[in-house]
Amino acid sequence: MRMTQEQTESIMKDCTLCPRQCHANRMSGKKGFCGQGMELTAARAALHFWEEPCISGSQGSGAVFFSGCSLQCVFCQNHDIALGRAGRPLSTERLSRIFLELQDRGAANINLVTAGHFIPQVCLALEAAKNNGLSIPVVYNSSGYEEVSSLGLLEGLVDIYLPDLKYRSPELSLRWSHAPDYFGKASLAIREMFRQVKTPAFDPDTGLMKKGLVVRHLLLPGQTGDSKRILRYLHDTYGNDIYVSIMNQYTPLSHLSELPEPDRSQLQRTVTPEEYDRVLDFAVKIGIENGFFQEGGTAEESFIPAFDGEGL
Repeated sequence: MRMTQEQTESIMKDCTLCPRQCHANRMSGKKGFCGQGMELTAARAALHFWEEPCISGSQGSGAVFFSGCSLQCVFCQNHDIALGRAGRPLSTERLSRIFLELQDRGAANINLVTAGHFIPQVCLALEAAKNNGLSIPVVYNSSGYEEVSSLGLLEGLVDIYLPDLKYRSPELSLRWSHAPDYFGKASLAIREMFRQVKTPAFDPDTGLMKKGLVVRHLLLPGQTGDSKRILRYLHDTYGNDIYVSIMNQYTPLSHLSELPEPDRSQLQRTVTPEEYDRVLDFAVKIGIENGFFQEGGTAEESFIPAFDGEGL
């Protein structure tokens, strides 16, 4: 059974969409841990060329960047929208039209970036768009910190899951994302994502992914050990039935100067080439074959798009 407006309002009256379980009555104007109320808010809807090659392709992914976030990492690369400092309100009807407009512009897919706290409204918009001709794959691009029950609402609407798996260590996830339960929640979420989409499928002509799971891991400065534990877990659990994207684009932004020590010193540098090479070598050693890695200097603010309301 598909989402209805009545179900959406019921969920929003006592919000438990994410693992924070804050029970905010977002229908009454209260905001959840994510910083958002009932109203859909987004900061950008445009063709995006900086995802993995099988997602962006040559034409770009149709990325909609939603405002707010239920994880709130201290080093967030999309800091302004995660805190809700950027964004414009949208109706579900307008969001549905945006999906179709991105398809008309030649987008390889619809890319829902950090949409977990708006899942019911997004479901309504996707259903309407599909009824009006949306035919390209839908990508759910997530921090990985999700509730399995909420992901269940997306079954049949999402073709590709693109979650992060940020931490194995509860100490790190507590310090830098205030979520000691991150790995437990994210590993269950990724299991549910895999259940929904199974093994990957690609367009034989374009190489674009049509269905599947790509798990991203952003290497953090000084944390090669934690990264290796994450890669070991993913390969032991899923083998080469998923793709793993190992990223070196961590960018220390100016707001990190406000952190207390030792976090300030640890997070105010980029990942070294030697650190990244050690993690890549480990991935090859344990047998990861379906993977993506980044070449050259990717730790640049130019990789962060302008959250200026384009396309809304």
